[in-house]
Amino acid sequence: MAKILIVLYPDPVTGYPPVYARETIPEITEYPGGVTVPSPKAIDFVPGQLLGSVSGGLGLKNWLESEGHTVVITSDKEGADSVFEKELPDADIVISQPFWPAYLTAERIEKAKNLQLVVTAGIGSDHTDLNAANERGITVAEVTYSNSISVAEHTVMQVLVLVRDFVKQHQIAAEGGWNIADAVERSYDLEGMRVGVFAAGRIGRAVIERLAPFGVRLSYTDRFRLPQEYEEKYNLTFHESIEDLVKEIDVLTVHAPLTEETRGLLNDELLATMPRGAYIVNPARGAIADRDAIVRALESGQLAGYAGDVWDPQPAPADHPWRTMPHNAMTTHTSGTSLSGQARYAAGTREVLEDWFAGSPLRPEYLIVEGGSYRGTGAHSYAQQPTHSDEQQNNQ
Repeated sequence: MAKILIVLYPDPVTGYPPVYARETIPEITEYPGGVTVPSPKAIDFVPGQLLGSVSGGLGLKNWLESEGHTVVITSDKEGADSVFEKELPDADIVISQPFWPAYLTAERIEKAKNLQLVVTAGIGSDHTDLNAANERGITVAEVTYSNSISVAEHTVMQVLVLVRDFVKQHQIAAEGGWNIADAVERSYDLEGMRVGVFAAGRIGRAVIERLAPFGVRLSYTDRFRLPQEYEEKYNLTFHESIEDLVKEIDVLTVHAPLTEETRGLLNDELLATMPRGAYIVNPARGAIADRDAIVRALESGQLAGYAGDVWDPQPAPADHPWRTMPHNAMTTHTSGTSLSGQARYAAGTREVLEDWFAGSPLRPEYLIVEGGSYRGTGAHSYAQQPTHSDEQQNNQ
């Protein structure tokens, strides 16, 4: 029997919801491209309920305990005296979400002598030291695609919020004003603007497909060029590098994983090469952007706006400058944890655990590292130079 340590964000300050705004959520039977949705043998939750907080428990607690496993669920993850730190040394499995990540550093992995499996309920595994996991032979998995569309929708929303300057307009209305000139002095149409997508994986492609009907001019850069027919369908222009891409766009959306190559990439030098008055929406990882460079660019007018829902660290401290910098439309890391998205990544997490306990192979698209090397999605997204066999596996 295993000890499973689950780190989730706290319940609402008003308590776990007794009722919800909607009675049901739409049933999604397949992802774009025919990829199958999570398919556990059973679930112990009602889709549309709050599953990502402690009381929701990803719908796993009753099932795991009925199978004889020990389950610890907590939101307390910071510091030497935290529940996470105290329970980690003898944990066999650690589960957390990108929105409230349990940071598994090399030091923590060294202390976790029993650790065999790390699961991200959602997408993005950079809160785990993947090199340390590889050295220990720990399997790292995530529920790929479970909330990709959730993030893509949030991205499109934030693009429109920035370009139309929605935050200021809503604030004027909420405060009882009717200052139309003030409300529209920074408001533009998205139509006709040049939109660049940095990393055209599942989320990036979903953003392309949702922005195309707005009549924008689309371009992108990625380590792997998209098929010609896809480029032609969306009238996409490919750029070899992010440096080339940003010189010719009005809006940049960021969907790359956090690696040593992308950390701090949006710095003073790169931002200076963008057209004055450009916008950036970053729902990927906060550390891809140089925190203070973003603030300087907004204050100088080089950037007209910055939005996203990812910060460094997470949760962000109360005095983080992105909370108060001008012309921002930041949200706390919520894009991928809509109630709809939670139902899918909770089901996917259970599927991973069912396969793990049965000794069955995990889906390649869920795998980040396994057996000491990058596998599946990890080979595509995190490995520096994916091998031919890794690419074949990722495309299966």
